[in-house]
Amino acid sequence: MTKPTVIVLLSGGLDSTVLLGDCIERGYHARALTVNYGQRHVQETTAAWAVAQHYGVEWQYLDLTVLRGVLAGSSQTSADVAVPHGHYADETMRATVVPNRNMILLAIAGAWAVSVKATAIAYAAHSGDHPVYPDCRPAFIDTMAEALRLADWHQVDLLRPFTVLDKAAIVARGHELHAPLGLTYSCYEGRRQHCGRCGTCVERHEAFVLAGVVDPTAYELQEIA
Repeated sequence: MTKPTVIVLLSGGLDSTVLLGDCIERGYHARALTVNYGQRHVQETTAAWAVAQHYGVEWQYLDLTVLRGVLAGSSQTSADVAVPHGHYADETMRATVVPNRNMILLAIAGAWAVSVKATAIAYAAHSGDHPVYPDCRPAFIDTMAEALRLADWHQVDLLRPFTVLDKAAIVARGHELHAPLGLTYSCYEGRRQHCGRCGTCVERHEAFVLAGVVDPTAYELQEIA
């Protein structure tokens, strides 16, 4: 029997890496899509390649750095906007919001899914996503799911199995799946080692601690708050 094909949006971070492993474990023929939209660094995309190699899946990398000019104003796309440090609960994390990023990524994944007649797109939004990110809210995700179903004669579903899980539960699921968590990259700063100071580093380490899983990450900051 032919396996249904799913396009997995693979950033190279924890969530999307576990999602890829989860889709494979559930019996999908997975293809991975990584997009460089002009973000601050390419460490995550390098990690995405390593993860795709680990799983032996087809990996499509799109260089869309030309988008940087129309996605300005975020610490992730504008060099003059500093990366905020501290926990995601801080209001300063608004500086990390990339305008309409997820709609762009989902639209691109949708185009590939239609062209190869994939059954679905898999997207790693989770219940712990901070409300400061408008394009991670359930209302946005549900609306995009409907738009993807209506976008072509070939219907594409939007899988988002982690919307009922928080970050710690995703780490636990990754540990259960023997996902290559040590290959993943999450730091906003883009250093060779995770800085241990930015919001995503703090959240990453906290998730491992709460999940009771050894954190394989090398951090510049030895003691993370």
